[in-house]
Amino acid sequence: MQIHVPFDQAARLKYPEQVVLVLTVDRNNKVNVITLGWSMFTSHQPPMMAISVGLSRYSHEALTGRDEFVLAFPGRNMAKEALYCGTNSGRAVDKIIETGLELTDSLEVSVPLLKDAVANFECRIVERLLTGDHTIFVGQVVASHRNQMPAERLYTLGPSYQLGYPGL
Repeated sequence: MQIHVPFDQAARLKYPEQVVLVLTVDRNNKVNVITLGWSMFTSHQPPMMAISVGLSRYSHEALTGRDEFVLAFPGRNMAKEALYCGTNSGRAVDKIIETGLELTDSLEVSVPLLKDAVANFECRIVERLLTGDHTIFVGQVVASHRNQMPAERLYTLGPSYQLGYPGL
């Protein structure tokens, strides 16, 4: 049986939710990292992934000015860095320097990979869709990478929780 509730009350039931880190390069060639919960695979052929980024975000500005990004799946050992990247703006700080995240060269795009991520996907933006206060950026995956050392993925249990691994 279903009961009518406010949107936010029902939306909280989507957790646990995967956490991704999206790397961009701004117009000054500075690498920025944003932590997102809203991402998904959208196609097998060709492989595509989508991310949703708030219009006010510094990363939105960088994604609008460039046609590529790297989507990285962080491991649970990256919770502290992911939290920092999700609660600080690249307008004010250099998140790579502040977190000590290590980058490595990509193959097909000018945005670097996140060295210790579980997986990295190099994407070229093929579509943008304005959806209220966010834009959905759809990227065609042009190269993919996985870490040689298996690691557990990072998830969030919701806005009032720290990032972590729920034991899935």
